[in-house]
Amino acid sequence: MLEVAFITDAPRVAGSEIWLLETLPLLPRFGIKPTVFLRNEPSLDELGLRLAHAGVACYRYKNLDDLANAGRFPIRVLQAWFPGTYSLLKRLPRPNVVYIHDQLEYHYPFGLKALYKQVYNLTKASKIRWASRILVGTQWAAQFLKQNFNLQADVVPVGVNHLRFRPAEPQEHENLRKKFGFTRFTLLTPARFTLEKNHWSILRAARFTPQADFVLVGAGNLARLYSSLARYMGLTNVRFLKNRWDIADLYRASNAVLFPTLGDNPGLVILEGMASGIPVVTSPFPPQAEVISPREGLLIPPDPKRLSEAVRWLIAHPEETDVMGANGRARILRERTAQHSAEALAKLLHQTLE
Repeated sequence: MLEVAFITDAPRVAGSEIWLLETLPLLPRFGIKPTVFLRNEPSLDELGLRLAHAGVACYRYKNLDDLANAGRFPIRVLQAWFPGTYSLLKRLPRPNVVYIHDQLEYHYPFGLKALYKQVYNLTKASKIRWASRILVGTQWAAQFLKQNFNLQADVVPVGVNHLRFRPAEPQEHENLRKKFGFTRFTLLTPARFTLEKNHWSILRAARFTPQADFVLVGAGNLARLYSSLARYMGLTNVRFLKNRWDIADLYRASNAVLFPTLGDNPGLVILEGMASGIPVVTSPFPPQAEVISPREGLLIPPDPKRLSEAVRWLIAHPEETDVMGANGRARILRERTAQHSAEALAKLLHQTLE
């Protein structure tokens, strides 16, 4: 059994940490014994408990200096939010592997897209070169790193727990809708409140679509701002919920996922919605188009009026909507379950040691 340390500097739970929770418990069947190193933050306590409950050893640390004992593991896998964390690649013995969950490209106007690429090169890409191996979740990300930063990466497809995220039975769907107070066509957006998640377009789309309800789930620096904007705009069809661990139930209670991202690589929300058997409305950028096609959802430019048109189309075409949801679920089962991810990861880790 190959022992592997997984190190994350995440200050709170996000998609990359959910990926750890759903993937690492599957690794022992492929000859990998994982140990996770988590920051000692109260916001990560529940994640630590869930990892331990799933049989994954979890070590809590206060600062990077506390990670010296990660050097005893034959391999270390680093997931970094902050550029300074990549200093561990030089401080710890090799081999060290980096799994990049970063949003590699932002579709911002006014030249900000090009500026972000330059900043990423200076702050992260220049340090990622120190890794023995680089892993990413999509073919698009591997090509992007090669073309823009001359970094060679292997693909470990990001997958989801298809047993946790699954379609609802008819009665279960109705019971969950009553539980959450859903009474009309409901669109779910689980995402941190940041600029690239594009909640501003969702609010404006909600104004154009009074016949549907929009449920925004997450935390972040802009949460209060968007909540205030919704009140200022008089939007009675938008609800704000904080981060929660029963998110799979919210998917099963919803009719569709709305995710008009301006970035992402490609967004775990898309895969969770597909696994839950509901259509996903998302942006038509390359990383999104790699994991979802018009057979499973709608790839719509993140413009409020275009998003509103897409929502109204879904409402008016329930049979097509059901087919999209079923196709999405089938695609996840073929390509992107957590088991797919664990198997690919284990294979590359064994190769790295060899």
